[in-house]
Amino acid sequence: MTSSLKNSTSKREDCMSIGLFYGTSTCYTEIVAEKIAAELSSCDDEKIVVDLFNIIDEPISSMESYEYLIMGIPTWDYGELQEDWEKVWENIDLLNLNGKTVALFGLGDQMGYPDWFLDAMGYLWAKICNQGAKTVGYCPVSGFEFNESKALTADQKYFVGLAIDDANEFDLTDERISSWCKQIRKEFKCGSNLHQLIEG
Repeated sequence: MTSSLKNSTSKREDCMSIGLFYGTSTCYTEIVAEKIAAELSSCDDEKIVVDLFNIIDEPISSMESYEYLIMGIPTWDYGELQEDWEKVWENIDLLNLNGKTVALFGLGDQMGYPDWFLDAMGYLWAKICNQGAKTVGYCPVSGFEFNESKALTADQKYFVGLAIDDANEFDLTDERISSWCKQIRKEFKCGSNLHQLIEG
């Protein structure tokens, strides 16, 4: 669905406009997307407007209208894409994301599928980087227990986006979202992610 927050934000010059695009099959990714949108929009320090889009209802070409983007994708079973993302997967190759700053979030099950945790987020990260996007919002792997993931940075110290495991750690989701939203607000403005600053 399209959030009531939608209001032609690409033309707003008095605030930071963010396009948040997600795919969901069981509504869990949608719920996380709504929480992220609400958290960012409630910021007291600056005016932020988030347009919320389910990719089954909105062409992904709409991403090109935003300077700042957030994309959400769950990983299914053995490292598989969510069905709606799978339908538009090849269309991502047609996007021009040069000059865009993108933060990702992914949902996965680190206990049930420890060898494929958040793989889909890693696949999406590679896709958008190939289209010229700059990525922010990397998160430490500390606190998670898994064997392998395609969503890790080269040094394997960070996920390439916000990691959410509602299946096993639902009680930590809101805290992780809040902390991540504070992080990406800063990183969207400075154009660098925490991982780059630490390692650089």
